[in-house]
Amino acid sequence: MLQEWVLFRPSRHVLGVLGITSVGTPLMGMCHMSALDTNLVLMRTLPKAIARLLLGAALMFAGTAHLSFARTEFVAQVPTWLPLEPDFVVVASGWVEIAIGVWLVSGFRKQWAGAAAALLFIAVFPGNISQWLTHTDAFGLNTGSARLIRLFFQPLLVLWALWSTGAWRWIRRR
Repeated sequence: MLQEWVLFRPSRHVLGVLGITSVGTPLMGMCHMSALDTNLVLMRTLPKAIARLLLGAALMFAGTAHLSFARTEFVAQVPTWLPLEPDFVVVASGWVEIAIGVWLVSGFRKQWAGAAAALLFIAVFPGNISQWLTHTDAFGLNTGSARLIRLFFQPLLVLWALWSTGAWRWIRRR
Protein backbone atom coordinates (compact mmCIF):
# COMPACT_ATOMS: atom_id res chain seq x y z
CA MET A 1 0.00 0.00 0.00
CA LEU A 2 0.95 3.66 -0.15
CA GLN A 3 1.59 3.73 3.58
CA GLU A 4 4.59 1.46 3.11
CA TRP A 5 6.28 4.02 0.81
CA VAL A 6 6.20 6.80 3.36
CA LEU A 7 8.90 6.63 6.01
CA PHE A 8 8.04 9.73 8.05
CA ARG A 9 4.99 9.57 10.30
CA PRO A 10 5.01 12.58 12.63
CA SER A 11 3.95 12.18 16.21
CA ARG A 12 1.12 14.16 17.78
CA HIS A 13 3.69 16.17 19.77
CA VAL A 14 5.62 17.22 16.66
CA LEU A 15 2.40 18.28 14.96
CA GLY A 16 1.25 20.20 18.03
CA VAL A 17 4.52 22.10 18.37
CA LEU A 18 4.29 23.11 14.73
CA GLY A 19 0.71 24.25 15.26
CA ILE A 20 -0.68 21.72 12.81
CA THR A 21 -4.07 20.63 14.08
CA SER A 22 -5.85 19.66 10.89
CA VAL A 23 -4.12 16.32 10.39
CA GLY A 24 -6.34 13.39 11.27
CA THR A 25 -4.05 10.67 12.55
CA PRO A 26 -5.15 7.83 14.79
CA LEU A 27 -2.98 9.35 17.54
CA MET A 28 -5.16 12.44 17.53
CA GLY A 29 -8.42 10.49 17.82
CA MET A 30 -9.69 11.70 14.47
CA CYS A 31 -10.52 9.82 11.32
CA HIS A 32 -7.64 7.87 9.85
CA MET A 33 -5.47 9.43 7.17
CA SER A 34 -2.80 7.50 5.38
CA ALA A 35 0.81 8.36 5.97
CA LEU A 36 0.90 9.79 2.46
CA ASP A 37 -2.02 12.10 3.22
CA THR A 38 -0.34 13.17 6.44
CA ASN A 39 2.89 13.91 4.60
CA LEU A 40 1.05 15.92 1.94
CA VAL A 41 -0.52 18.03 4.65
CA LEU A 42 2.90 18.45 6.27
CA MET A 43 4.50 19.49 2.98
CA ARG A 44 1.82 22.17 2.70
CA THR A 45 1.93 23.34 6.32
CA LEU A 46 5.54 22.76 7.39
CA PRO A 47 6.97 25.78 5.52
CA LYS A 48 4.32 27.99 7.15
CA ALA A 49 5.06 26.54 10.58
CA ILE A 50 8.80 27.11 10.15
CA ALA A 51 8.18 30.66 8.91
CA ARG A 52 5.91 31.32 11.92
CA LEU A 53 8.51 29.99 14.35
CA LEU A 54 11.28 32.06 12.71
CA LEU A 55 9.14 35.19 12.83
CA GLY A 56 8.36 34.56 16.49
CA ALA A 57 12.04 34.05 17.30
CA ALA A 58 12.97 37.23 15.39
CA LEU A 59 10.36 39.24 17.30
CA MET A 60 11.59 37.88 20.64
CA PHE A 61 15.16 38.82 19.68
CA ALA A 62 14.12 42.31 18.54
CA GLY A 63 12.09 42.81 21.71
CA THR A 64 15.05 41.79 23.84
CA ALA A 65 17.22 44.20 21.86
CA HIS A 66 14.71 46.98 22.61
CA LEU A 67 15.12 46.32 26.32
CA SER A 68 18.87 45.86 26.44
CA PHE A 69 21.84 46.14 24.09
CA ALA A 70 20.24 48.20 21.26
CA ARG A 71 17.99 50.41 23.35
CA THR A 72 19.83 53.63 22.45
CA GLU A 73 19.56 52.88 18.73
CA PHE A 74 15.82 52.28 19.06
CA VAL A 75 15.30 55.45 21.11
CA ALA A 76 16.93 57.42 18.27
CA GLN A 77 14.32 56.04 15.85
CA VAL A 78 11.26 57.21 17.80
CA PRO A 79 9.67 60.07 15.83
CA THR A 80 9.82 63.47 17.53
CA TRP A 81 6.15 64.13 16.72
CA LEU A 82 5.04 61.17 18.85
CA PRO A 83 3.60 62.65 22.09
CA LEU A 84 5.21 60.00 24.31
CA GLU A 85 8.57 59.66 26.03
CA PRO A 86 10.89 57.89 23.53
CA ASP A 87 12.29 55.52 26.15
CA PHE A 88 8.76 54.48 27.15
CA VAL A 89 7.90 53.78 23.51
CA VAL A 90 11.00 51.61 23.09
CA VAL A 91 10.42 49.64 26.31
CA ALA A 92 6.70 49.16 25.63
CA SER A 93 7.26 48.09 22.04
CA GLY A 94 10.00 45.71 23.20
CA TRP A 95 7.62 43.98 25.60
CA VAL A 96 4.92 43.84 22.92
CA GLU A 97 7.38 42.27 20.46
CA ILE A 98 8.45 39.67 23.01
CA ALA A 99 4.83 38.85 23.85
CA ILE A 100 3.80 38.49 20.20
CA GLY A 101 6.93 36.45 19.49
CA VAL A 102 6.12 34.02 22.30
CA TRP A 103 2.52 33.88 21.09
CA LEU A 104 3.64 33.03 17.54
CA VAL A 105 6.00 30.32 18.75
CA SER A 106 3.34 28.81 21.01
CA GLY A 107 0.95 28.29 18.11
CA PHE A 108 -2.01 29.17 20.33
CA ARG A 109 -4.66 30.84 18.19
CA LYS A 110 -1.99 31.44 15.60
CA GLN A 111 -4.31 33.42 13.30
CA TRP A 112 -4.87 35.97 16.07
CA ALA A 113 -1.13 36.08 16.73
CA GLY A 114 -0.43 36.64 13.03
CA ALA A 115 -2.96 39.45 12.88
CA ALA A 116 -1.40 41.02 15.99
CA ALA A 117 2.09 40.79 14.46
CA ALA A 118 0.83 42.35 11.21
CA LEU A 119 -0.79 45.19 13.16
CA LEU A 120 2.48 45.73 15.07
CA PHE A 121 4.41 45.99 11.80
CA ILE A 122 1.84 48.46 10.48
CA ALA A 123 1.97 50.48 13.72
CA VAL A 124 5.76 50.95 13.60
CA PHE A 125 5.80 51.81 9.89
CA PRO A 126 5.33 55.57 10.49
CA GLY A 127 8.49 55.44 12.61
CA ASN A 128 10.38 53.92 9.69
CA ILE A 129 9.05 56.65 7.40
CA SER A 130 10.13 59.25 9.95
CA GLN A 131 13.61 57.73 10.10
CA TRP A 132 13.86 58.06 6.32
CA LEU A 133 12.50 61.64 6.21
CA THR A 134 14.62 62.90 9.13
CA HIS A 135 17.77 61.09 7.96
CA THR A 136 18.20 59.34 11.31
CA ASP A 137 21.08 56.86 11.30
CA ALA A 138 20.52 53.57 13.14
CA PHE A 139 21.40 49.90 12.63
CA GLY A 140 23.68 50.58 9.71
CA LEU A 141 21.01 52.52 7.85
CA ASN A 142 23.18 55.59 7.32
CA THR A 143 22.14 56.58 3.82
CA GLY A 144 18.85 57.76 2.41
CA SER A 145 18.87 54.85 -0.03
CA ALA A 146 19.29 52.28 2.72
CA ARG A 147 16.49 53.81 4.77
CA LEU A 148 14.23 53.95 1.70
CA ILE A 149 14.90 50.32 0.80
CA ARG A 150 14.00 49.35 4.37
CA LEU A 151 10.53 50.83 3.86
CA PHE A 152 9.79 48.25 1.18
CA PHE A 153 10.56 45.39 3.58
CA GLN A 154 7.91 46.40 6.11
CA PRO A 155 4.98 45.27 3.92
CA LEU A 156 6.81 41.96 3.43
CA LEU A 157 6.86 41.50 7.21
CA VAL A 158 3.11 42.12 7.29
CA LEU A 159 2.58 39.51 4.57
CA TRP A 160 4.94 37.07 6.34
CA ALA A 161 2.93 37.37 9.55
CA LEU A 162 -0.39 36.88 7.77
CA TRP A 163 0.75 34.01 5.52
CA SER A 164 2.74 31.99 8.07
CA THR A 165 -0.13 31.92 10.56
CA GLY A 166 -3.01 31.42 8.17
CA ALA A 167 -4.38 34.79 9.24
CA TRP A 168 -4.72 35.91 5.62
CA ARG A 169 -7.30 33.21 4.84
CA TRP A 170 -8.84 33.52 8.30
CA ILE A 171 -9.46 37.27 7.85
CA ARG A 172 -10.81 36.80 4.33
CA ARG A 173 -13.34 34.19 5.54
CA ARG A 174 -14.81 36.56 8.13
